[in-house]
Amino acid sequence: MNTEKTPYPYEPEFSFKKLISDRINDLKYVLQFKKSLALVLLLAALAGALFAWKWPVTYTARLTFVIDDTKSSGGGGLAAIAGQFGFNLDGLSGASGVLAGDNVQELLKSRRLIKNTLLSPYNDKGDYSLADQYAKAYKLDKKWLKYSTNGQIIRFPVGGKNYTRTQDSLLHEITKSIIEGQFGVAKTDKKLSFFEVNSTMRDEKLAYLFCTRMIKQGTDFFIQTKTGRMRNNVTRLQHRADSIGRILNKKTLAASSASQSLLDLNPAYTSANANVETTERDKIILSTVFSETVKNLEASKMMLAQETPTVQIVDEPEFPLKKNKMKYASTILMFMIGFAGIYAIYLVATRKN
Repeated sequence: MNTEKTPYPYEPEFSFKKLISDRINDLKYVLQFKKSLALVLLLAALAGALFAWKWPVTYTARLTFVIDDTKSSGGGGLAAIAGQFGFNLDGLSGASGVLAGDNVQELLKSRRLIKNTLLSPYNDKGDYSLADQYAKAYKLDKKWLKYSTNGQIIRFPVGGKNYTRTQDSLLHEITKSIIEGQFGVAKTDKKLSFFEVNSTMRDEKLAYLFCTRMIKQGTDFFIQTKTGRMRNNVTRLQHRADSIGRILNKKTLAASSASQSLLDLNPAYTSANANVETTERDKIILSTVFSETVKNLEASKMMLAQETPTVQIVDEPEFPLKKNKMKYASTILMFMIGFAGIYAIYLVATRKN
């Protein structure tokens, strides 16, 4: 029985030369439509110019600061060497607190600090907050009119606490927008303690105030978190020293008065002598307690000064801030390339063989 052999489907051999040749033929075909291609490029140039003109201008404020936490630098040399090889030994060097490593970056991007900064005053009168100016700069105040119960623009009073549910929701929306692309914190070098903060917004003064006040909020939080327990101990010792000091002053006056009264009393009355001795004894005890309390207070103050980290501003933003806007030449060129490419693909795809 004879069986016919079914030939395998023919597959042409892949060739770079043929591929390049095909693309050249496609280019020659597209160039046949010179008039329509020129019209497309003209429309693309106009669209690019309009896009660059309509694109909102933003301003960038940059601030660099350094953290000096000497109490956490026990293994600084080892950590620096390990940092060159990509290892993080902050835990071994003692820098495991709020100021360690990436904690600073995450802390400065916390919603709490951003919200407190937004509720700080924008003008000198103090009746207009950064949140109000942000809503105005991004035209959110008019967009939010639909949420207003009285038909007026929603405001965010400076330092206000009892906000409505709507105000809290809108503040959350502003905070989310800022975190997602308008505010950033970066460490310039893994081996150093230098950090760079930048804020990019549509209002120049708003960008400047937000950047600088975020550092103020973060610095206060750093110090309060790092030294809170020790600061409370100093306050307690100070209160105790003041109380003992007042009692000691009263005992000193009482002892002086008792000693003075002995000069006019009959020596036969021994109770007066006992009273003087008792007063003197209490005065000596209080003096000793007061001396030890003051000694502990001064020691605690010295330890507090050593434990308090220093946040030093290295470079702060200055007016005029960096202006970010679309460049006409690059935008027009980008649009022309994009439109021409799309039109060429369309012509090739619809070509009839």
